[in-house]
Amino acid sequence: MIKEGVIVSDNLLTHCKKAMFSISLWLPIFLGNFSQLKGYRPFKRPRSPPFFFSNKKIMEPLLASFLLSFLLFFDLSSAAASPSHISKIFETWCHQHGKSYSSEEEKSYRLKVFEDNYAFVTQHNAMTNSSYSLALNAFADLTHHEFKASRLGLSGAAIQFRRSTLREPRLVRDIPASLDWREKGAVTQVKDQGSCGACWSFSATGAIEGVNKIVTGSLISLSEQELVDCDKTYNTGCEGGLMDYAFQFVINNHGIDTEEDYPYQGREHTCNKEKLKRHVVTIDDYTDVPMNNEKKLLQAVATQPVSVGICGSERAFQLYSKGIFTGPCSTSLDHAVLIVGYGSENGVDYWIVKNSWGTRWGMNGYIHMIRNTGKSEGICGINMLASYPIKTSPNPPPSPPPGPTKCDFFTYCSAGETCCCTHRIFGICFLWKCCGLDSAVCCKDNRHCCPHNYPICDTKNNQCLKRVGNATIMESSDTNLAFRKISRW
Repeated sequence: MIKEGVIVSDNLLTHCKKAMFSISLWLPIFLGNFSQLKGYRPFKRPRSPPFFFSNKKIMEPLLASFLLSFLLFFDLSSAAASPSHISKIFETWCHQHGKSYSSEEEKSYRLKVFEDNYAFVTQHNAMTNSSYSLALNAFADLTHHEFKASRLGLSGAAIQFRRSTLREPRLVRDIPASLDWREKGAVTQVKDQGSCGACWSFSATGAIEGVNKIVTGSLISLSEQELVDCDKTYNTGCEGGLMDYAFQFVINNHGIDTEEDYPYQGREHTCNKEKLKRHVVTIDDYTDVPMNNEKKLLQAVATQPVSVGICGSERAFQLYSKGIFTGPCSTSLDHAVLIVGYGSENGVDYWIVKNSWGTRWGMNGYIHMIRNTGKSEGICGINMLASYPIKTSPNPPPSPPPGPTKCDFFTYCSAGETCCCTHRIFGICFLWKCCGLDSAVCCKDNRHCCPHNYPICDTKNNQCLKRVGNATIMESSDTNLAFRKISRW
């Protein structure tokens, strides 16, 4: 039975079910971490100790994942979780997700939020008739209100300006029983919008990336930051937007730049006019799928990845882990995602949906959402607001490589580097140094710099940090964009 939000065991069968659930929690976490290892190779010398046992980059997240699941198992098997036990789980979770807080008061508050989400997750996962499970993912220290305020971004105000005249595209007629555009190489890696409400830009670039791969054979990751900074006709950057207007912006601009050249920063900046001129990928038009027409939507997805609006603000969506999501959710559209395929499992049809909340949410950033519900709007309104770009023309020839970065009239850094002022007098810089990162943040010690997506300099510990909600996240140690020394000019 359920008492005060805590699961209470009634018999041995319940214990067994919860034990199996704990194992199911651990396995995907273990396999997910293992599958994302960079540089892993088969052992060359059988007698040498396994590589991953001696590698801290690999073992620390795996051990943290195992310990978290171990603690969950014993807590689920008990009548009630003690505050000290919840605290241990929270500490393990913080270590697993690299989270720290600005004060003890903040940490204490986050612990209470975590405990509430913990009770919600365990209560849901004890249901034997649910087709999906929840988890204490990277958002487990956020209240539902905080989550909704920071992770959505489909603009309801923008939808009213959506055009009514549509171009009828050529769609496939023979629809396969299942399809996954990831297997065809038409989907880029899962991205993370952070606390900026720019889901619309990620959905739009994902659709353009997909059709560009299908038409040209090249998969190119495109710039969401260009849309956030420069597309201001109806879209409003981190305050929300709509995919249709993003498509129209790319058409009017005669193309869009790459993610590598115009990288995402998680906040709005002044439009970079030079990078705006770099038209790497173009589209010719876009079209809207007829509203509440699942048959047409299926036909469109069988042709290419499709942008859709959904209701993504439900608490179960926030803490989703795996399985076929069936709700509850409304049809009030507030989030934009990308359908990249469809399939069936045990007779239940589903959409394969790519989100923009990073790989620590859902199934490595993806969710399966039930299809053929019998309701015209579809699950969470997924049939209500679908659109996709049309491309028939080739991309323009590559732009010439960028020139040196200009610091002042007399000083330059190499292309792809950032100018950092190290000596300033009366607001005028007299000495520049070069950071070997593009669009980097120059640290106040005048000796180091950090990548743009981890803009907080922790010079004491030689780390680059960023804010996620109310937590500070450390830069991953397995990336080459680490804490850098600024070279001398």
